[in-house]
Amino acid sequence: MSETFAQMLEESIKQIHTGEVVTGTVIDVKPDQIILNIGYKADGIITRNEYSSDPSVDLTSVVNVGDEMEAKVRKVNDGDGQVILSRRGLIAEQGNKKLEEAFENKTPITATVTQIMKGGLGVMVDETRVFIPASLLSDMFVKDLNEYKDKEITFLITEYNPKKRRIIGDRKQLIVADKAKAREELLSKINEGDTIEGTVKNVTDFGAFIDLGGVDGLLHISEMSWGRTESPKKLYKVGDSVKCFIKEINGEKIALSVKYPDQNPWNAAIEKYAVGTVVTGKVARMTDFGAFIQLEDGIDALLHVSQISRDHVDKPSDVLSVGEEITAKVVDLNEADKKISLSIKALDNDDYAEEN
Repeated sequence: MSETFAQMLEESIKQIHTGEVVTGTVIDVKPDQIILNIGYKADGIITRNEYSSDPSVDLTSVVNVGDEMEAKVRKVNDGDGQVILSRRGLIAEQGNKKLEEAFENKTPITATVTQIMKGGLGVMVDETRVFIPASLLSDMFVKDLNEYKDKEITFLITEYNPKKRRIIGDRKQLIVADKAKAREELLSKINEGDTIEGTVKNVTDFGAFIDLGGVDGLLHISEMSWGRTESPKKLYKVGDSVKCFIKEINGEKIALSVKYPDQNPWNAAIEKYAVGTVVTGKVARMTDFGAFIQLEDGIDALLHVSQISRDHVDKPSDVLSVGEEITAKVVDLNEADKKISLSIKALDNDDYAEEN
């Protein structure tokens, strides 16, 4: 018996099945729906929800008529004769495969942070969500997770269990490994005495930690100036660029300094402050036994209480104040101990001798 025309037509049209991947051409796009010609007796429909996990996406802004697209068949007939397709489901399958391979091969993956969650970040990898706990986000404490919103980050997959929807990412491992590599490379090419430039990473009461590019060096408060440094925080702040030299390398510990030997003020002190020289300086600080006079950065001289005046002075603060400028004569210089002694009384004696 010959086939009817209807039978022949039915056989001439390709057959599709639920779960099958089909390719079609976009024949119409609306903000919330895409219509595809898939070469079947009915067109395929991709809703916004089946296109993307972003509920706000306007499909007309991402898809054009004439585009070719792959999708997975969810329903051959939705009751109205239309084929329901899912691009999102197909991409999610591809994403799962990509994540599984990355997990097995320990291959880094780069993706954009789409969600700030309690205790971590949500990252979409081809429509498959990966959770990165805050504890695995960095090698340092992250105070505000929002700084990662919509940013691209690279991480490893350390746990992969799609059945339980548990896919965990770890960025910390990569950061630690990168820093270790950078530290090893830097330590292999630097030497004591080298001049180096870095960025202030942290400032404490005892010094500043300088990021040298993979290794932190310590610029101790005693190495910040030839003069007296009251507080590192008055000289440096986080983010400052600092040019310094490497004073000592002890394993992975690097001691830095900005006190270049050729700039040591004591290099010329023996001529500049020879005994008998009259000098001018400012009172830097006082004790009961005398006042320390700053002659220049890095050189303080002692004005003993007995040398302040020909009159009796109980303590320096009775006649002097911090910041006051005084003129005195150098009466002793000990280059080895880097000590200079001054006397105002000696000037008074000179004046007295001239008068008489």
